Amino acid sequence: MTTMDATGVAAEPRNKSRTVLMASMIGTTIEFFDFYIYATAAVIVFPHLFFPAADPTSALLSSLATFAIAFFARPIGAAVFGHYGDKIGRKTTLIAALLLMGISTVAIGFLPTYSQIGVMAPLLLALCRLGQGLGLGGEWGGAVLLATENAPKGKRSWYGMFPQLGAPVGFILATASFLILAETMSEEAFFVWGWRVPFIASALLVALGLFIRLNITETPDFKKAIEDKTRVPVPFSVVLREHKLRLLFGTLAALGTFVLFYLMTVFTLGYGTGTLGYPREQFLLLQMVGVVAFGLFIPPAALLADKYGMKITMMLITAAIGLFGFCIQPLLAGGTVGVMAYLVIGFALMGMTYGPLGAALAQPFPTAVRYTGSSLTFNLGGVFGASLAPMVATWLAKNYGIAYVGYYLIAAAIITLIGFAFMRSAKDAEG
Repeated sequence: MTTMDATGVAAEPRNKSRTVLMASMIGTTIEFFDFYIYATAAVIVFPHLFFPAADPTSALLSSLATFAIAFFARPIGAAVFGHYGDKIGRKTTLIAALLLMGISTVAIGFLPTYSQIGVMAPLLLALCRLGQGLGLGGEWGGAVLLATENAPKGKRSWYGMFPQLGAPVGFILATASFLILAETMSEEAFFVWGWRVPFIASALLVALGLFIRLNITETPDFKKAIEDKTRVPVPFSVVLREHKLRLLFGTLAALGTFVLFYLMTVFTLGYGTGTLGYPREQFLLLQMVGVVAFGLFIPPAALLADKYGMKITMMLITAAIGLFGFCIQPLLAGGTVGVMAYLVIGFALMGMTYGPLGAALAQPFPTAVRYTGSSLTFNLGGVFGASLAPMVATWLAKNYGIAYVGYYLIAAAIITLIGFAFMRSAKDAEG
């Protein structure tokens, strides 16, 4: 055991598996809660309060554009936080990322609306969204490494799925908060002040996350990198210079997951409450049933990846996602039963692809640049797969019909299969 300092030695017993997994999961739960309350508000609140109301469709698209800002900020956050995560450690960097995300989210709850300050309202909203994106860009990679770099041999996918569980948990908490508000106040009160409550209340979750993360120590892999003096001065430049293909194919491998994710959440909420005419509360309840399937299918996918191999497992799941693209139009045209089937199947596939993804994107990179490399692949996948997905799908559905949204998902799945087919293994990365 290393004797770098007394604090490090004394804290070592706290890094038990249960503590590590909880610390990795709680942060992503909070991050995704913050992210999803924005996604929900971007569909049902912001178009009415932060943009001119002359054209509802234009207001919705403008609101979704602010939603997209975070995805373009995330690679910047990945590069900045990845640099410090690979230089000074996973723990300190994770705390900083959580703080940035939390402050940005709470600030949204205090913003004045378009009727109060005009065009400054959407500009301030976009600025806060930028902060959310930068924070989430640094959060995910560190949370995954906190889990996988503490994992026993043969269990990296299993450990790596715990941060991924934060996504459905955060989604359920976010959706539940809006449902509770809808049930306990009038529509007028909700749009005047009620929508602000989840954003401001997220401060309590951030405080909890900080408390847990302050009570962990560094990962064994990072400690070894310090001892072996393998850290590099500028991890970002090393990734671009020495690991370009890993970065490229990792980004392609993440694409299908992100497209499916934000079709099932943001686009589907807008389509269900708009085109299909479901009341907001009813459709949020239907989505929550789907999200339960999302969470339930994450663990078995991770077990399969550890047992049968990451690449083959992820490629088979991606092929299933492509086939699901052909089912979108008939399912959404099948009434409430069809919509429910669409949500359960889509979210179940989401859990299966999302569960092992963290370990899949982390394993190709050596320890010295793993935070930077895995964060960049995940967040670049977000730029190309998620940032524009709700807007592209909304445009396709409006101009060509819902079947073309399915074709969009099929195309993303094909690209993802190419990414996994050429993704290099962890042994190659270390060699």
